[in-house]
Amino acid sequence: MVRASLLAALLIVLAACSRDGALGPFAESQVPPALTPRFYPPEGWAWGFIGVGDKPVQRYGVGSTRRVPTATIVVVPGYGETAEMWFETASDLIDDGYTVWILDRAGQGGSGRYVAPRDLGHVPTFDPDIAALREFVRVVVRPAPDTPLVLLSHADGVVVALSAVRAGMKADGLIASSPQLANVEPGRRLLGSVRRSDTPPPGWKPWSRETPDDREAGSTHDAWRGKVGQAWRVANPDLRMAGPSLGWTKAYEAASRLTETGAAQTRTNVLMLNPATSADALCQRLPQCRVETILGARPAMHLEADEWRMPWLKVIEAFTETRPQTADQAPVSPVRPRP
Repeated sequence: MVRASLLAALLIVLAACSRDGALGPFAESQVPPALTPRFYPPEGWAWGFIGVGDKPVQRYGVGSTRRVPTATIVVVPGYGETAEMWFETASDLIDDGYTVWILDRAGQGGSGRYVAPRDLGHVPTFDPDIAALREFVRVVVRPAPDTPLVLLSHADGVVVALSAVRAGMKADGLIASSPQLANVEPGRRLLGSVRRSDTPPPGWKPWSRETPDDREAGSTHDAWRGKVGQAWRVANPDLRMAGPSLGWTKAYEAASRLTETGAAQTRTNVLMLNPATSADALCQRLPQCRVETILGARPAMHLEADEWRMPWLKVIEAFTETRPQTADQAPVSPVRPRP
């Protein structure tokens, strides 16, 4: 459990706060003029901040259906993503009757930063991400007992989501979209200690307008959705992200290794969509996990062309509408059959 001292220091701010220099949180993002309305914030979208202990606060956003929601979905983005990049998907899910929350990752998006420059992704460990997600769900989201709670993670966000569940956070299900764990080659030790873990790796370059967008980076086929993240960063300098620090990479490796070793203690139903090899191997070790493949889709399926994005949305909605059986109710097996 989170220590009492951390709980006492829990900070929740329900309105946009002012920035504390270059490292402070940021919520008042300006809509890029180049975007069409489908990429705007969902109707009634609201921002807030949550912090645990003395760590930089993290930004979250929320939108909900006008009717009684049939489920609550909490999005855990991947590295370098901002909540803004999920607005179109959030709107689609809200229209289908869900409440959608998005929690920006520690040191990324609109969350406060650990170090300068602001576009250097750095955390000393994934523990703040994991603790913040647990307290966010427990204290802010507070899902109703009769409303399923489903985590929707992307890429390395699966490490945060699975770790939070393993640490005791209650969730009815977890969807991992293009999940990936850090690739630590057999026989190689984790990235060793470095003199300054909050420094960029050799060859690191700051964000610039020449930084490849998501289509150019091979994350999506869609030319328009591929420009969404870049458009938000051009219009909002505080959201810009380049590559991670040495410390972030070390923290990712350590958290991935712990996720693998603690797989048997993960008590929720997991669906992995187009997992990387490392995540697929992990799925076989989880008590309840299955894999589905959307052939031809690139990793950022929330930004993919409709040929792949629409089937992706249908799988998410089908999983969410079927209240998953909890691991306490289901027999535990180290391997689940693949479809």
